Amino acid sequence: MVLSSQTDTVGTTGRALEAVVLRRRFEASIHASRRYRRMTLRVTFLGTSGAVPTPQRSTSALLINRDGDRLLFDCGEGTQRQMMQTGTGFALDGCFVTHLHGDHVYGLPGLLDTLSFNDRDRPLQVYTPPGTKGPLTEWLHGIGGVPDFPVTVTEVTPGETALKADEYRVIVFGVDHDATAVGYALVENDRKGRFDRERAEELGVPVGPKFAQLHEGTPVELEDGRIIEPADVVGPPRPGRRVVYTGDTRPTPQTTTVAADADLLIHDATFRDDHADRAARTGHTTAREAGEIAAAAGARCLALVHLSSRYGDTYGPHRQQAGAAFDGRVIVPEDGDTVDVSFPE
Repeated sequence: MVLSSQTDTVGTTGRALEAVVLRRRFEASIHASRRYRRMTLRVTFLGTSGAVPTPQRSTSALLINRDGDRLLFDCGEGTQRQMMQTGTGFALDGCFVTHLHGDHVYGLPGLLDTLSFNDRDRPLQVYTPPGTKGPLTEWLHGIGGVPDFPVTVTEVTPGETALKADEYRVIVFGVDHDATAVGYALVENDRKGRFDRERAEELGVPVGPKFAQLHEGTPVELEDGRIIEPADVVGPPRPGRRVVYTGDTRPTPQTTTVAADADLLIHDATFRDDHADRAARTGHTTAREAGEIAAAAGARCLALVHLSSRYGDTYGPHRQQAGAAFDGRVIVPEDGDTVDVSFPE
């Protein structure tokens, strides 16, 4: 009898502990859902000018802060100063180069020196297009010397995943420029479907641990023997956010494909309609063409960058011409502007 009593006690305690664990999992699931809603995905435009900087605009660079992960895309001259002025911090988790034209890489040696002066010891991964690792490595070492921390230069090819993190990845896609070049897209993993609490209660699922099991994808058995499947109370997976950066390019089908349903498409818009021929000759895009790409991709927002200095600082026509082709949101960011990318729903 004593043994039976002990067994019953252990069994009861075990079930109670299991209930506590499942309840905590459900609470954690709800917390995670709320965390997703406020998870940072912030784009800071560090340099928005074309090949020639202006008093108002530096050359190409932008930083994406994805919930604390800081990813730098291109690094034109003066990028480190722009980072100081905008307060992005220097704790970089990766640097992604679209191509080796000077207005996209001249800032790298100085930035690496600054990171060394700040006693960085954590390795830095620099991603660069096919066939450019040797020239970029030789140039960085020749100009800036060898940093005090490990810097690894890795070539990436369109179709590859350059960086794979727990909750997102950075993929590489092909572009069309007058140099070997690529674009990058930050793509978050799908989120769990919405848990329909009202439907769960209608089906007789008791409030508590079984909610967590269902939301995690595990069927549950009710006291009357019925089995409730996750699909009965959990909606389909919801997409994460997608930010696409083309670097310098002509309009391409690859961009349209990778930017499908993008939350933010950051596209080359060097020229306006009056220089469409020059855009075609030099491997760039007009604002109107960028709008056409955004429309074809079904993007939510289009940011026009790499703006030619020939227009002074008057870029209203860029927005108008892009808007004539794209009925979504069009922005012409200034240096230092930030965009917080929200979930589509």
